[in-house]
Amino acid sequence: MTISRRHLLQAGAALTAMTACSASSRDEETKMSNTAAAQSGTDWASLSDAEWKKRLTEEEYRVLRKEGTERSGTSPLNQEKRQGQFVCAGCALPLFASDTKFESGTGWPSFFDHLPGAVETKTDFKLIYPRKEYHCARCGGHQGHVFNDGPEPTGLRYCNNGVALDFVPADDAA
Repeated sequence: MTISRRHLLQAGAALTAMTACSASSRDEETKMSNTAAAQSGTDWASLSDAEWKKRLTEEEYRVLRKEGTERSGTSPLNQEKRQGQFVCAGCALPLFASDTKFESGTGWPSFFDHLPGAVETKTDFKLIYPRKEYHCARCGGHQGHVFNDGPEPTGLRYCNNGVALDFVPADDAA
């Protein structure tokens, strides 16, 4: 699937509409600010730490900007089964299509593939042994780690922090 400017704008519009009825931990003003910024061409690399703290909840900031990890089993996105896209909670970039999500039994939303150009990886040595960490390609927000124990066709498991994602149902993006 190719992500076009039209798809990004539709996702941004869907996030704006979704804000009114969202059960997200972020307040409506913050979500609308992030959606508007995503549509306005914000230079995500230039945002200061203080600006990120204003845009995100404390938990989102800890995970997305400080490479933290949310507690296993706490994300409502674990049970999300609808068609749609999972987008970065920091900048609304679409990262995963719902048809790549699977139940890994880990307590975190897991995907066997990402959308083209959506994530960047680096090696993380925080637990002594090397792990492949991945971030949003647009804003650099930490999403999670990728492991080689996922299902076919890729054999990969993108183990994502739910707090680092928002869900845009396909019905809202149309």
